Amino acid sequence: MTNDRLFAVILAGGSGTRFWPRSRGHRPKQLLDIVGSESMIRQTMGRVAPLVEPSRIYVVTNEAHRGETRRHLREIPPSNILTEPVGRNTAPAVGYAAAIVSQVRPDAVMLVLPADHLVADERKFRTALLKAARYAARSGDLVTLGVRPTRPETGYGYIRAGRAIGGGFRTVSAFVEKPDRGRAARYVASGRYFWNSGMFAWRADAVLREIRTHLPVLADGLDEIAARRGGRRQAAVRSVYPGLPSVSIDVGVLEKSERVACLPVSFKWDDVGSWTALDRILARGETGNVAHGTHISIDTKDTLVYSPRKLVATVGVRDLIVVETEDALLVCHKDRAQDVRQVMDQLKARRMTEYL
Repeated sequence: MTNDRLFAVILAGGSGTRFWPRSRGHRPKQLLDIVGSESMIRQTMGRVAPLVEPSRIYVVTNEAHRGETRRHLREIPPSNILTEPVGRNTAPAVGYAAAIVSQVRPDAVMLVLPADHLVADERKFRTALLKAARYAARSGDLVTLGVRPTRPETGYGYIRAGRAIGGGFRTVSAFVEKPDRGRAARYVASGRYFWNSGMFAWRADAVLREIRTHLPVLADGLDEIAARRGGRRQAAVRSVYPGLPSVSIDVGVLEKSERVACLPVSFKWDDVGSWTALDRILARGETGNVAHGTHISIDTKDTLVYSPRKLVATVGVRDLIVVETEDALLVCHKDRAQDVRQVMDQLKARRMTEYL
């Protein structure tokens, strides 16, 4: 496979509701510097840039975030920012990108990467991506990267690997939804399960083939979009997209396809899905506290404080998440971090849109 066949697609359509109040509708998680000094989408671009030149990097994002995305990624052509009028999950986003990329280069191989993940060992990461891309190029299979689990994580989906098929690749027996802690512990102990990273490699024509087989309504909509050019294409996107099936690429295609392979990988990875991710990423103090900003701790244990602007003092508490922004304050037990999105539901119900 020659390098000019390699394209990257960054999926940046998420709303980051579990990172409220820092993540908002006008500036979701991927456009924030949650971890490090650069935005998460900028970090993702930096990880893949040594493999793929900017002219072959595409981003799929919400129409409302086009300008901010462009500001963060000046290197890529404006036409490479593909916008969705509404979010319809990852299958339409992947299909949309594949339809456009296949017009640019029919034999293109796509790397598909979420915009808001953390990868620690970038050299291992790029080596794995190239390996997956080369296998996808010659086999026509859809390749998913499965991260070797280091703990019984209940916030991730899992991949149950099947038989070895050479070169370190394995078949996929099943995609498993987020388990409870007991099942997660059994998955880790078995050695057969891997975290579903949401990172993929495949030929553009191969994923379009599988979409046509398993999601024909989506395939028809993509055909209508791809048939248009220039401003007429975006008009078609606005017309067609709201009627596309809202389904993930995992559920809509990968779980049904017989052409899926898994590449187990072992670099440090985190999907940074909620505030508790910072417990794993940032340095802890002696009492297990993690602070981003100034924190005075008295009899406080295992508490996360994220307050870049204001001093936060905690007394006699443990296992809390405290997040301060200019106009909002979140106090949450760590066990309920996944439920922060319910705050957004309440804000919508009360029409407090200035906080969304």
